[in-house]
Amino acid sequence: RAVLDWRASYQLHRDLQPTDLSLLLLSTIQPISKPLIVMSLSSRQGLGGIVAHGGYRRSLRTLGIIPSLSVALQLLHGDIDQLRREYLVLFKRGVSITRKLGFSDVIMPGEMRNDLYITLERGEFEKGGKSVARNVEVTVYVLDIDGQILKVTHVAAGSGEPGGDDYHSLVLYHNNTPRWAEHVKLPIPVDMFRGSHVRFEFRHCSTKDKGEKKLFGYSFVPLMQEDGRTLPDGTHELIIHKCEENANLGECSRYIKLPFSKTNLPANNQTLKSTKESFWITSFLCSTKLTQNGDMLDLLKWRAHPERINDSLSKLKEIDGSEIVKFLQDTLDTLFGILDESSKRYGLKVFDSLVHIINLLQDSKFQHFKPVMDTYIESHFAGALSYRDLIKVLKWYVDRIVEAEHQDHIQQVLKASEYIFKYIIQSRRLYSLATGGQNEDEFRICVHELFMSIRFFLSQENKAACPVTQTQAVFLRTFPAIYAELLKIFTVREVAGFVRETLASLPTTAQSECPLEAVKLQCIAKTVESQLYTNPESRCVLVPVVLRLLQAHMQEQRELVMCARILTSMLSLIKKEETGTPVELIVDSLLGVLLRTILEITNRPQPAGSSLRLQFQDVTGEFVGCLLALLREMSDRHYQQLLQSFTSKEDLRDFLLQIFTVFRILIRPEMFPKDWTVMRLVTNNVIITTVLYLSDALRKNFLNDKFDYKVWDSYFYLSVIFINQPCLQLESFSPSKRKRILEKYGDMRVMMGCEIFSMWQNLGEHKLNFIPAMIGPFLEVTLVPQPDLRNVMIPIFHDMMDWEQRRSGNFKQVEAKLIDKLDSLMSEGKGDETYRELFNSILLKKIERETWRESGISLIATVTRLMERLLDYRDCMKLGEVDGKKIGCTVSLLNFYKTELNKEEMYIRYIHKLYDLHLKAQNYTEASYTLLLYDELLEWSERPLREFLNYPMQSEWQRKECLHLTIVQNFDRGKCWENGIILCRELADQYESFYDYRNLSKMRMMEASLYDKIMDQQRLEPEFFRVGFYGKKFPFFLRNKEFVCRGHDYERLEAFQQRMLNEFPYAIAMQHVNQPDQTIYQAEAQYLQIYAVTPIPESQDVLQRDGVPDNIKSFYKFNHIWRFRYDRPFHKGTKDKENEFKSLWVERTTLTLVQSLPGISRWFEVDKRELVEVSPLENAIEVIENKNLQLRTLISQCQSRQMQNVNPLTMCLNGVVDAAVNGGLARYQEAFFVKDYVMNHPEDGDKITRLRELMFEQAHILEYGLAVHEKYVPQDMRPLHKKLVDQFHLMKSSLGIQEFPAYVRASPVHFTNGSPRTCRNSVPNIISPEGGRGGVARRSPLSYPAANRYSSSSLSSQASNEVSNITGQSESSDEVFNMQPSPSTSSLSSNHSASPNVTSSAPSSARGSPQLADKHKHCRDNTCLSPRDRPVSAVFPNPLDPAQRASSHQMGDATLPRSDPNLSAPDKGKNILISSHLFLAPQLSSIPLEALSPPSYPSARCVSPCLPLLQNTLPPFTPSPTECPSAGLVSASPVLSGSYSSGISSLSRCSVSDASATEYGTLGADHGPASAAALALPLGVPNSASEEREVRRENKTPPPYSVYERNNPCRRPVPLPHSLSVPPAAHMKLDSSASLSSDPRVTRPRPLPRKVSQL
Repeated sequence: RAVLDWRASYQLHRDLQPTDLSLLLLSTIQPISKPLIVMSLSSRQGLGGIVAHGGYRRSLRTLGIIPSLSVALQLLHGDIDQLRREYLVLFKRGVSITRKLGFSDVIMPGEMRNDLYITLERGEFEKGGKSVARNVEVTVYVLDIDGQILKVTHVAAGSGEPGGDDYHSLVLYHNNTPRWAEHVKLPIPVDMFRGSHVRFEFRHCSTKDKGEKKLFGYSFVPLMQEDGRTLPDGTHELIIHKCEENANLGECSRYIKLPFSKTNLPANNQTLKSTKESFWITSFLCSTKLTQNGDMLDLLKWRAHPERINDSLSKLKEIDGSEIVKFLQDTLDTLFGILDESSKRYGLKVFDSLVHIINLLQDSKFQHFKPVMDTYIESHFAGALSYRDLIKVLKWYVDRIVEAEHQDHIQQVLKASEYIFKYIIQSRRLYSLATGGQNEDEFRICVHELFMSIRFFLSQENKAACPVTQTQAVFLRTFPAIYAELLKIFTVREVAGFVRETLASLPTTAQSECPLEAVKLQCIAKTVESQLYTNPESRCVLVPVVLRLLQAHMQEQRELVMCARILTSMLSLIKKEETGTPVELIVDSLLGVLLRTILEITNRPQPAGSSLRLQFQDVTGEFVGCLLALLREMSDRHYQQLLQSFTSKEDLRDFLLQIFTVFRILIRPEMFPKDWTVMRLVTNNVIITTVLYLSDALRKNFLNDKFDYKVWDSYFYLSVIFINQPCLQLESFSPSKRKRILEKYGDMRVMMGCEIFSMWQNLGEHKLNFIPAMIGPFLEVTLVPQPDLRNVMIPIFHDMMDWEQRRSGNFKQVEAKLIDKLDSLMSEGKGDETYRELFNSILLKKIERETWRESGISLIATVTRLMERLLDYRDCMKLGEVDGKKIGCTVSLLNFYKTELNKEEMYIRYIHKLYDLHLKAQNYTEASYTLLLYDELLEWSERPLREFLNYPMQSEWQRKECLHLTIVQNFDRGKCWENGIILCRELADQYESFYDYRNLSKMRMMEASLYDKIMDQQRLEPEFFRVGFYGKKFPFFLRNKEFVCRGHDYERLEAFQQRMLNEFPYAIAMQHVNQPDQTIYQAEAQYLQIYAVTPIPESQDVLQRDGVPDNIKSFYKFNHIWRFRYDRPFHKGTKDKENEFKSLWVERTTLTLVQSLPGISRWFEVDKRELVEVSPLENAIEVIENKNLQLRTLISQCQSRQMQNVNPLTMCLNGVVDAAVNGGLARYQEAFFVKDYVMNHPEDGDKITRLRELMFEQAHILEYGLAVHEKYVPQDMRPLHKKLVDQFHLMKSSLGIQEFPAYVRASPVHFTNGSPRTCRNSVPNIISPEGGRGGVARRSPLSYPAANRYSSSSLSSQASNEVSNITGQSESSDEVFNMQPSPSTSSLSSNHSASPNVTSSAPSSARGSPQLADKHKHCRDNTCLSPRDRPVSAVFPNPLDPAQRASSHQMGDATLPRSDPNLSAPDKGKNILISSHLFLAPQLSSIPLEALSPPSYPSARCVSPCLPLLQNTLPPFTPSPTECPSAGLVSASPVLSGSYSSGISSLSRCSVSDASATEYGTLGADHGPASAAALALPLGVPNSASEEREVRRENKTPPPYSVYERNNPCRRPVPLPHSLSVPPAAHMKLDSSASLSSDPRVTRPRPLPRKVSQL
């Protein structure tokens, strides 16, 4: 506390650290008013704060004075002398040095202090006859023995303030019980303490006369008692003696004999003014020379009272320790003074007192006084003869240890042995110095005898609880501290001899629970860490005994922490150039034990506690460090001696296995922290150096007839792990770090690889023992990206192939192991394209001269192809989101494992990887097909299956059931309900066979729910796109290949193009559809060629049947699609500018896939490409057929109320009847019905006849459609309807039609849903506005696909764009019809654009040829082929081959013609649309009949062999009141040809569902004569192209995941559809009585159960 009053005086008392001197530097003090301010400082917390006294603060505030104090504090460390040197400037400012209020933590010898602190506490006074209390002031004086006031500044009020002769207290106003609490320091010299006293005078200070102070009493207190003890510390109540105001107190003899304290006050003392008046003080003495303890005073004054020595020595143990250490030097001087004068009489007592004092310093309270004793011994001790008595007494105690019953006192003696030896050695040194070294031999003999006694008692073997054992432990704890003292007199070797013999005397039998064992190691540890062991000369003496004790403990695995500490200290002092043999001794004694210890501690379970775990880890690290240090110090000679030291091969074998195992442990990543790169490099350097030495021993001792597989396998395993360490993969380091490592250590991977190759070559025929076990590890080594290492290691595989060929005639094991390991290693990120090329080139070169060269090339090629796919797979998997590239790569790898490698387990693993990818991408249909691959591998059997992937252990039947249910669920989510029904039936059959009716019921209900979903829910039509990947920068599974991809829901060409460019951001979009040349194929770039293609359905069975709802047909139109079509228009010959139809041909490209879509992927590779040319006449026939079918469909939907409004029918009728763009049928009449054309093309007579029939048929359909339209047209559309009727009559009259021909009247009009039977959705089949009411039940035509799995087809919204041409709204189907289709499970794209595929299909000169100026431009900006500026059509009409071509009456599906979705808008404008007014000009009647006679139906001109191309429509859906009808407009085609104003489109793709001749043979089997006449076709003529297609389909190898053969004999027979005829106009009635006739149906058998293929 520092106290500052108005005089700026303060007193500071502060606790200090033991070795610090703290100075408070008050740099600036701003003067303040009178009030007292108390500042508290704490040594532990720094500046505690500055607090103003509350009462004064209030008074200051009332006076308007704000107290302020600025204090700067700085803590300085060190002694005062050091501080004066380092801070000269500070001490020049008059710094005040304040001592601690009390003793320092350490009182050094020679330090002098004698300060008496008195605190004026309080007083109690009487009024003295006055009415008010007194104003008391206390004056303090110090008087000597003569009564004179000490004049030499012995009264100090505060530190830093000059002392004075007296001290005046504060005056408390009118207070008879004042409390001062004022401190006064009295630094009185020791020699003046005796006889001095302190006097306190009390005066009353008058308030009237400020200078008047009246004395009214006094008190006093002597400073020392008569026996020499000083005033006791504490509070004293002093007597206040009365006196007169002018009393003379100068003669102290008058009162010094009076009592001063009320504690010893006589009963009657008249000198007291009043017994009620008292004065309290507190005294505290800080003195290094004066004591308040009588016993201590007697001991220190032993010469004055010799008779009391014995009692004083006995009472020393009772004195408080703080009093002893306070007078430590004086006490020690007294003890050794007594010993020198009376050693025989008091020697034992003095020794015990010395032991007591020494042990007192062992207490934590007084440990900091040890330096005081050390200083005393070095500087103040003067007992030159004491060593004799000390050695004598110490030996006497040691000799009594074994026989003594109570060991407590002896143990106390041994605890103090360190300082006893210090006194012995210092005493002997003083004696030698004084006598010139006399009696040296006598001293040495005494010391030797003492150590003999010590060795004797240490050699005693006792039980753990025996007191002697505990005494031994006490001595061993202090023994190492003696070494340094002995070295002061004895030589290093002599002291080492003492220590060696003493430690060697310890009992060798170890007791696990004996505390002596731990103390032994502690003693050894201190010995090894001592100065004695540091000296090489003495170390050679100590090492054997230390190793003996250390080895014993390590073998028992006891006290490993201390063992590690000892071994660490030993090895830290070893140097290779050392002349002694510590390394050899350590290797012989501890290397084997060290290896076993590391194995033991690394294999034991790690403790749960954090502290124990840390200890366990620390021990492991220390032993590892010891092993590495020892191996680093070993030279060639050491290794040779080590290997020669093994007496048998078994010992050498065990050693090699141990050290190889330990090295593998050291290589573990968790052995060192991650950032300890240097430590790992040092460890690896030690390992490879040691392995190089040990490999020679391996070759010499374990080859040929002495071959040991286990040792060699451990060696190779270690080498492989060594090379694959992450810390040695220099490629991951920065260039500078890599350079430093190579400079210091080299590439240790290459060094170890060379050693592996060398050792492998030495194996000879024993190599077969490591085939195929070492194939995987060696393969992992070769995958390290180090060229030199690969060049060294890859030839080993050739060696393995050669030896395997010699043993078994093949190398199937090598192949199998290579393939298995490649997958796992490359999936971990190992390997690269360089490795694949190097692997291929090195091995091909190696096997050139082998007899098994062919099979070797096959193996290398297989492995190389696998690497290609694995690298592609790994690169694709690095991408974030699931895209087509990931799925395609997985499919490629999956097929490779199945077809080329036949690796069933890997095949199944990748099935599930692909399944997970599909689920993540929400491709539920593809996921079902994928999981079906695994399902097909299983049988309905009870064979138990092991736990695999996420499947538990279960029977094969249970797993197959689980798979079936999962697949059905995914088919349901993917809206592929038809496929789910098949699996439900199969499961139901199984349940039924086991009479599991509960599950059978559930399965039947599930099957029924799937049927309901087929009829009730909507499915969107997908688009298909052909994608070509050209250039060497694509992955191998895509490079220079073309695929057909099934788009997402609502995904049109632009969206698909953008998605592909996002997946391949570096690809260049090709701006033409021509096949690229070789420069593109070989370019070091990526080129994408994308355009839309049209699917050709296979399932004509369902599509040709009458009365099948469009909900059902929709599935078969876009599922199980093998072939796709792409049409390109061009002009052949001279182009007629007046009528382009005359020379407009179509080049049709048919693409056949390796698998049908949908399947296990959204895209499949094109397997075959075929080209065919379609003539202008055939194109015209297709266009009119498509338009007629579209009209029938719309009329049927309108009748069956499938359309919520008649707008689609209105628009279609308007487009046909009032064709205002291309001139309608007139252009066809001008082109094909003129005499010149008929005469020049006699072979087209039947086609011309067919075209004329279609024109008549269209007129009849229009007439009927107008009648239906009149019934349902709303009132506001009546004027438009009237206009349509008027236009139709004009058209009929212009065509010259008065009565429809007989062949048109022969049969009623047929519509898609015009069957007299009623479907589930009650579609009317009566050609009347009211529709039909009657119906015949039929069986569902559902059957499982014949050749591949189908995914859900989805209903397209493309056709809504066609309506926009009439309504004037946006091209988007969503804008026109506000369609809200159910979400398709196969769609991930969120950027599906509106259909761009609304294109005109009329002839245009711009479409005549694709040879445009920019056809070879490749620009990303154009995003492939934008429909707005695409120069060439991508989709065109589908001509029917002669054998395929059937009358449109046979078509079971009404479709719209599809135009090219790739055509640009400008091209659309250029198309010439033929007017729908059926102007049959006079030329039609003037055509010669012979020209119309049907010769043979010629086939289309083919550029290359072409299969029959089938085209069907998109499935229908049930529209909302604002939606477009599905079966007619929407299902007709993705895009209408041009607009509804064009009745006929010359470039529309054929959307009819053509029946292949290969499926139903001839076409007239089920029809009457009229129907046959209407066909005008040679129905029995076979089709060579169809036969060729049948042969191809029979010979095509199904994929490994096909469910049925494509030519499944159980396929349903396809019935012939009705002949489509138009009844005479006279019989057209718009009522419900008009019904359609139907042909008998062919009974269809239920499909057989699926056959499951086995791997």
